[in-house]
Amino acid sequence: MKHGRRTLRRITRLAAVGGLICGGLMVSNAMAGEPADGGAGTGGVAAAGDVGARLVERLGTERTAGSWIGADGRPVVAVTDEDAAAEVRRAGARPQAMRYSMRDLRSATETLGEAPRVAGTAWAVDYASNKVVVRADSTVSAADWSQLSEVAEGIGGSVEMERTAGSFVPRLNGASAIFSGSGRCSAGFNVTNGQENFVLTAGHCGAVGTTWFQNEQGGGLVGTTVAGSFPGDDFSLVRYGDGDAFDGTNAVDIGGGQEVRIIGAANPVVGQQVFRSGSTTGLRSGRVTALNATVNYREGTVSGLIETTVCAESGDSGGPLLAEGLALGVTSGGNGDCTNGGTTFFQPVTTAMNVLGVSLVDGGARTGDGIAAGSATPAPSATASAPAAAEPVQPVEPGTPGAARQTVTGIVDVRTFVPGLAIIGISLIGLLFAHRYLSEQADRRSYRSQYAQSWG
Repeated sequence: MKHGRRTLRRITRLAAVGGLICGGLMVSNAMAGEPADGGAGTGGVAAAGDVGARLVERLGTERTAGSWIGADGRPVVAVTDEDAAAEVRRAGARPQAMRYSMRDLRSATETLGEAPRVAGTAWAVDYASNKVVVRADSTVSAADWSQLSEVAEGIGGSVEMERTAGSFVPRLNGASAIFSGSGRCSAGFNVTNGQENFVLTAGHCGAVGTTWFQNEQGGGLVGTTVAGSFPGDDFSLVRYGDGDAFDGTNAVDIGGGQEVRIIGAANPVVGQQVFRSGSTTGLRSGRVTALNATVNYREGTVSGLIETTVCAESGDSGGPLLAEGLALGVTSGGNGDCTNGGTTFFQPVTTAMNVLGVSLVDGGARTGDGIAAGSATPAPSATASAPAAAEPVQPVEPGTPGAARQTVTGIVDVRTFVPGLAIIGISLIGLLFAHRYLSEQADRRSYRSQYAQSWG
């Protein structure tokens, strides 16, 4: 009998503890913020990324082939000789021996760029595999595939060809939706030159002169596109018109009544966890898989893009890519969807702002329902060009003490966070009742024992 009670006690406690562990893991995984030092958090990622970038710059393009963030949060540097590997180890990074140097890989991408253009294709350097990966979507014909494969074979083993589902298209339509007569796009980030207010969004959303509204019926004037570049690049400026569309803030809506204040701009790092918000699919996360990617849309070729595993769908174009409150890019296009996954490309904001001569608005979190935006001065012509007096945008380095204090870490996946809390609560209640029940049983046994001893 005692053995049975001990077994019951053990099972009850194990079940409760298991529930606590399960709930704790769900809550932990629901939090988007990551460790601040040396881990995968943006501060740690930026610091690790800086280490890798400095090593690549110092060792040169013949002895290295890029750097990325490993699963453990440490910087990894591709090297082509043992001396370079030893220097990488001394710097606290992990070397990875590779066959092809960055010079080889860049030569391969240049050859691909000089070949006849094939719409529906994209390529980028995959540092981890040490190859230029060329993808062709479902719209690429067998003849074009064969022609491109011949180019790849002529380059050699540094190029890998892949067929991919779906099609590479600009994701026309986004975090706060803006509407024009030709479709829907997304407000990206608020930018300024100190004189006028602008939305930085995707260039393919609309040509110069396009007027944007807050709803499909043409109500609530947002502003007019005054500068942009597409194809080639994929960015544009929408100057705010008179009215209340701009409220002086710079925050990104991430759904559920939550928003993230934008505190600066940065360049992403391969392997970094990032988030995208759009009016069609809301908040989504993924990893940076490549930089300086090239995509051959039907409308033209766009280069210098950020390649990610974040999904997107029609309606998400122009929406913000961010991490820990830092602006990284605006949604350009890709393939797939948020049911089956896919590849999505982003225009880097640092490049766009430097060309346009604007900077991010320094504003607090939004308090009203207006579209968050900023102040910026556009280039005078249809094709964006940086004004002579514009100061280059200096990316924020989240690893520095000042930036670390401002880093936003509160992005939460409510679908996982709430059930996790529920499991923790149920487990605690179960543990409490089990403890009370077992205590009562022990009291009864003690009472019976005393009674038996008293009455024989």
